[in-house]
Amino acid sequence: MRIGLGYDVHKLQEGNKLILGGIEIEHEKGLVGHSDADVLVHAVMDSIIGALALGDIGKHFPDTDNEYKDIYSINLLKKVYVLMKNKGYEINNIDCVIAAQRPKLAPYIDEMRAKIAETLNTSVDNVSIKATTTEKLGFEGREEGISSQVVCLLSKI
Repeated sequence: MRIGLGYDVHKLQEGNKLILGGIEIEHEKGLVGHSDADVLVHAVMDSIIGALALGDIGKHFPDTDNEYKDIYSINLLKKVYVLMKNKGYEINNIDCVIAAQRPKLAPYIDEMRAKIAETLNTSVDNVSIKATTTEKLGFEGREEGISSQVVCLLSKI
């Protein structure tokens, strides 16, 4: 078994799409990044890559490479899945938290869980996603950005 920790943060900006967990969420602001800036999926990828001791997502998908410009992060997660399978591992479980003052994410959690589980070829029961506000503290509380932290446990196949 191997454990990995992932963390990501992106700035919010009016006019951008808000994509979290591979799902487009209706909101007046969206995340800014080289890709679609999906902080949840980026943290999931980082946790898996970390558990495999293969560096971080920047090493595998650099923001200086135009191949990844505006890419749907679920497509990057598919590549991480292949890395994981090639190393002989599968998902035991993933535990995620998203910190965002707004929008309320509870209505989207089940859909995000399903999308991530499908992409990683695992049961939705192996993917936990929680959302929290920061009680208006910090950059998330001021609605300047959104962050996500993820822990994953991988099992040898």
